[in-house]
Amino acid sequence: MKEEPGRKLVSTTRLIDESSLKERLILLFTQWEVILGLLLILVFAYFINITPYFLDAFNLLNTTFTFTEKAVMALPMIFIIMAGDIDISVASIIALSSFAMGYASANGAGTVSLVVIGLLVGLAAGLFNGIFVTKVGMPAIAVTLATQSIFRGIPQAVLGDKAYTQYPASFAYFGQGYVGDTFIPFSLVFFLILALVMGFVLHRTRFGRKIYAIGNAKEAARFSGVNVERIRFINFALMGLFCGIASVLLTSRIGSTRPNIALGYDMEVITLVVLGGVSISGGKGNLFGVLMAIFLVGYLKFGMGLVNLSAKAMIITTGTLLIVAVLLPGFLNTAKSWRKLKRQQQVSPEKV
Repeated sequence: MKEEPGRKLVSTTRLIDESSLKERLILLFTQWEVILGLLLILVFAYFINITPYFLDAFNLLNTTFTFTEKAVMALPMIFIIMAGDIDISVASIIALSSFAMGYASANGAGTVSLVVIGLLVGLAAGLFNGIFVTKVGMPAIAVTLATQSIFRGIPQAVLGDKAYTQYPASFAYFGQGYVGDTFIPFSLVFFLILALVMGFVLHRTRFGRKIYAIGNAKEAARFSGVNVERIRFINFALMGLFCGIASVLLTSRIGSTRPNIALGYDMEVITLVVLGGVSISGGKGNLFGVLMAIFLVGYLKFGMGLVNLSAKAMIITTGTLLIVAVLLPGFLNTAKSWRKLKRQQQVSPEKV
């Protein structure tokens, strides 16, 4: 029996629609942000199943106190890594800024003065890095490796094994306070506002587009009229300023300044940014992915703490996530390229 042309057309159209739907689903579930979202759901599902204390609104909000400082630092780190640079001095900038606030507090400075001092010292440290990277022309990794030792060495030399512990009572609000009569942490709300601003700058302004251009091809961006060194300098200045903000939040939360404050934060912040899908070689990524990574890692550590896993286990987990964040996007891109090639090979015979 001869097949009717109309039936053949309907069958072919159905196959095309099914194939198109399959491709769209594959494309959706290989998006890095979607993968992070699924991982976050899995983390919640796992810990809800093994401990009744995980899914508690107060606990879920309260635990953000422990990672908002790193989250704040991650925002400008996106800009720096996106532009093809790196800053491993960020934890030491926090130590220097906290030391300055502790010294000022010990000499009678009030809350407003402490905040201003913390921000200015952080900004100055960022400007210092930016000058050597963009004006002197030294590699960012070399500059920040040196300043990592310098910035932390100052409080270590002065304090030794001592600490500043006398801060005004009102200063504690920044790192311990809640918004109004709610149990929403002030630091969380402040971070989300900063994230909105930085997201707008990165994705909706010429400055953000220039960062992408620099990360993709620095010389091409320069030839197209982008002031590459100016953008990079601003990035390092922002990094310093946000480290100052993080220092205010952290110091006011723990109520003391020691030379080892924020030790290890640099690698954790870089991990959050890379895990969020920002390419370590620059030019790729977005802020939303980093937000997903921040809450994924934050709540994963919270859950691990509830089930009494050791700090070493958390460190191993962070390192593993960093390796996965670096390797998995490459595998996904390879898989996408393979599927695209296979699809082209399937279409080619039909055209012939």
